[in-house]
Amino acid sequence: MPKKPPPIPVPRRPRADAQRNRERILEVAREAFAQHGPEAALDDIARRAEVGPGTLYRHFPTRDVLIEAVFRSQVEKLAAAGQRYADTMQPLVALRAWMVVFIDYVAGKMLILPAMDTVPGGSTRMIEGSRGPIHGTFRTLIQNAIRSGELHADTDPDDLIRALIGVFHTTSLPGWESSARRIVDILIEGSRPKISPRTRSRRR
Repeated sequence: MPKKPPPIPVPRRPRADAQRNRERILEVAREAFAQHGPEAALDDIARRAEVGPGTLYRHFPTRDVLIEAVFRSQVEKLAAAGQRYADTMQPLVALRAWMVVFIDYVAGKMLILPAMDTVPGGSTRMIEGSRGPIHGTFRTLIQNAIRSGELHADTDPDDLIRALIGVFHTTSLPGWESSARRIVDILIEGSRPKISPRTRSRRR
């Protein structure tokens, strides 16, 4: 009688404390790379995260791996925020809230850009790789608002995406973040269905 093949091992989920250590290292590393650039000391990051150097290197064997993980974690948080807002807010409120978080994400990315540029392929490779989940989240939130009737049926998601991304070419100018938040409101207001004076008077 032929022997049964051994069962395929199921990978174990990381323990809760190991996951917490990983997340704490990533948060401290993000702050360190923003403050000190690519020269931030890994041993200092471990100390500030309250873990041993061995724990840091077990999660992130090299500086490049850590830098990429920091950036990837920010993209994942951004996508998760979009899903959370879609599940808990009205569609147009969710869209605006996420667009504001997106501005904060870009501001944070600019701070760690020097560190990202030291990784093979540089920041361009990582940013290109993040476009799929970010654009997908943006598009879903816009389409939700269109289906709810809060945005005009003819609204093209790509128009809003291009308009908001275009703002980030001004990040070298002072006050760009407050300007970007105002532009979010302009984009949303300009995409809402038009209400005729007659309809507005009836609503009153």
